[in-house]
Amino acid sequence: MKSFFSFGTSVDITIAFTQENEQDGELQVFEPSEDVAGTIRISTKHIDHAGIKVELLGIIDLVHERSYPFEFTSSVRELAPPGTIEDAQEFAFAFANVDKPHESYYGKSVKLRYFVRVTITRSYSTNIVREQDFIVQILGTPAEIDNTIKMEVGIEDCLHIEFEYNKAKYHLRDAVLGKVFFLLVRIKIKHMELAIVRRESCGGSEKTNETETITKFEIMDGCPVKGESIPVRLYLNSMQLTPTYKNICNKFSVRYFINLVLVDEQERRYFKQQEITLWRNTIG
Repeated sequence: MKSFFSFGTSVDITIAFTQENEQDGELQVFEPSEDVAGTIRISTKHIDHAGIKVELLGIIDLVHERSYPFEFTSSVRELAPPGTIEDAQEFAFAFANVDKPHESYYGKSVKLRYFVRVTITRSYSTNIVREQDFIVQILGTPAEIDNTIKMEVGIEDCLHIEFEYNKAKYHLRDAVLGKVFFLLVRIKIKHMELAIVRRESCGGSEKTNETETITKFEIMDGCPVKGESIPVRLYLNSMQLTPTYKNICNKFSVRYFINLVLVDEQERRYFKQQEITLWRNTIG
């Protein structure tokens, strides 16, 4: 991943990681155990500086909090002592064994970022700073026990439905399989929808929740009859999903739910929500 930044016509900074992505424009992906290394190219006609440094930072930035971002990992390397740069000069950098304990996440109300920051310090002028993000992904492990989910929803003497899903924990390329059983139907159902919902919970004492419907589609059109069974099959790999995150640095959590919604002819909605756990089974 290369990053280019120009400060007017005086200084150009290019950051290139040693490992390059196959697709241009995508951020470089690292696992927690991998070293973050690359080169920094500074091009300029002439600049005097008071030192050049490179940092690797991991921060959590909450949209609804005015405080500075929370920094959970930090490492710094000195690239050059005070001096002068003319034309172009390259510097190699490497961060080995730097703690990268959490996955990168870019949500609606919270961002967990990893980035490399280059700072050219100047004595009598504004420092020149360039940042380049990269992605950290963490492999999960399959659950030893993953029981079938069974739920019921009903309205007395009008509606009785059972839902059954094959498990509660899914990897990001998995498929949700299940069935919907209609045991009693005395209201006119127009259609049935299935949705995947993401909920971000951020903050401490004044917690905020941001809910987003990732996908929604119709799995039944028309009124079912008593005894009918509707199959459910939902492939997750086509969706922009992340693993489930639980209380990261006491700052935020990300949870996922399956919503099953019935809509009758009067546009009344009957729904049942079930939380599922997502985990990463592959990098990239």
